[in-house]
Amino acid sequence: MSNHIPRWAAALRDSAAPAYVAIADAIAADIQSGQLTANQKLPTLRVLARTLDLNFTTVARGYAEAQRRGLIDSRPGIGTVVREAVRADPVKRPLAASLIDMTMNMPPEPADPALIERFRDGVASLQRLDPYELLRYQEFGGHHEDRDAGVRWLGSRLPGLTTQRVLVCPGVQGALLALFTILARAGDTIACEAVTYPGIKGIAAHLGIRLAGLPIDAEGIDPEAFGALCAADPPKALYCNPTLLNPTTATMSLARRQQIVEIARRHAVPIIEDDAYGFLPSDSPPPLAALAPELTFYVTGFSKHLGAGLRIGYLCTPNVRYTARVQATLRTTSVMASPLSVALATRWIDDGTVAAATQAIRDESRHRQDIARRVLRQAQYVAHPEAFHLWLSVPTPWNRIEFAAHLRSHGVGVVVSDTFTVSGGAPEAVRVCLGGSASRDDCQHSLEIIEDAIEQHPALASRVM
Repeated sequence: MSNHIPRWAAALRDSAAPAYVAIADAIAADIQSGQLTANQKLPTLRVLARTLDLNFTTVARGYAEAQRRGLIDSRPGIGTVVREAVRADPVKRPLAASLIDMTMNMPPEPADPALIERFRDGVASLQRLDPYELLRYQEFGGHHEDRDAGVRWLGSRLPGLTTQRVLVCPGVQGALLALFTILARAGDTIACEAVTYPGIKGIAAHLGIRLAGLPIDAEGIDPEAFGALCAADPPKALYCNPTLLNPTTATMSLARRQQIVEIARRHAVPIIEDDAYGFLPSDSPPPLAALAPELTFYVTGFSKHLGAGLRIGYLCTPNVRYTARVQATLRTTSVMASPLSVALATRWIDDGTVAAATQAIRDESRHRQDIARRVLRQAQYVAHPEAFHLWLSVPTPWNRIEFAAHLRSHGVGVVVSDTFTVSGGAPEAVRVCLGGSASRDDCQHSLEIIEDAIEQHPALASRVM
């Protein structure tokens, strides 16, 4: 065993940083102290992983982090060695390098070689297409074959859907902007959950639309509150996220969906259904658009089932007349979705990559929720077994702002409830995301920091003197 490995093992045990960051820190410390010298060969990834009892991916990330800092090089035929000229102050790193970001609600990235190869094959297939065709303006709302692909993908959620009612959009956010623009004007009201997806707060503020936040429970919107609002002053539309509500993970039962639909019908209130997470649960109830197709604008995309970078969404309208109106509005607000992304989305729908990725993300989310259940023994939170976020109640005497600041000072980023709150007082809660590029080890480490914070008194956790 290399004589520096025991030091690294001790450093990992004592460090509050993620394991991969601690590895890079240990290398930096040995270089600074002279324990490691220029051109000295380091252990192979497999040897180091076995000796430190870490998985291969974590050790590989540790070496990658050390290389990013300019500490080591990888040389063909030799292996990994210490660089001859190391940058000054190799131990110092920016906060971002050590922060595990649990703020962005991104799906986990399954370490599945077969799935990654499918992604690569799909991207490579674009080279066989006519490049000039991809560089031209396309039909607004998508070519017929791309809308057909959307119908095929959505068919399991919306049986009987026709191409004439489907538009291809540059992501869900662009579709929501178009719908808010069509259904309301400045000064009008759109109803939504009192705690909801923050993207619509930005849209409403931009357009001068007022949001009426409705009380929610474990199944989402309270039907009585929605009915009372409609009876007193019907909103121009109802926006809702009925499956795995962001941020609380609440999911409307079939009975609750039927109640909401019946009230909307009675008062002729259009529904904007944001089904961004609808494909994740293996047993999702039918969408509102399946129960009330004549009232519902249905929006979904790939951000939560594949990855946010593709920026492709699908919008289903109640009828052909509305399809034309939405198409014209999308042309004004965003012109069109990127032809490269659309071509990739259509291929991945048709060759099964979307279905495979969704299943892999669903499986990985289950693993991470299992980790949360094991680690968060003292915490009060709500989650869904196949979601990749959870809604954590902040215990007294902490408050949500101090709690989030404390976690950030320990390298974990979470989102306070104020970000999601439309009306009423913001609850003492934070959203914790379990996905993104963080590994399972990173996820567990972050959750352990959260659990430790819950068990501490804020006065004892303070670093202020």
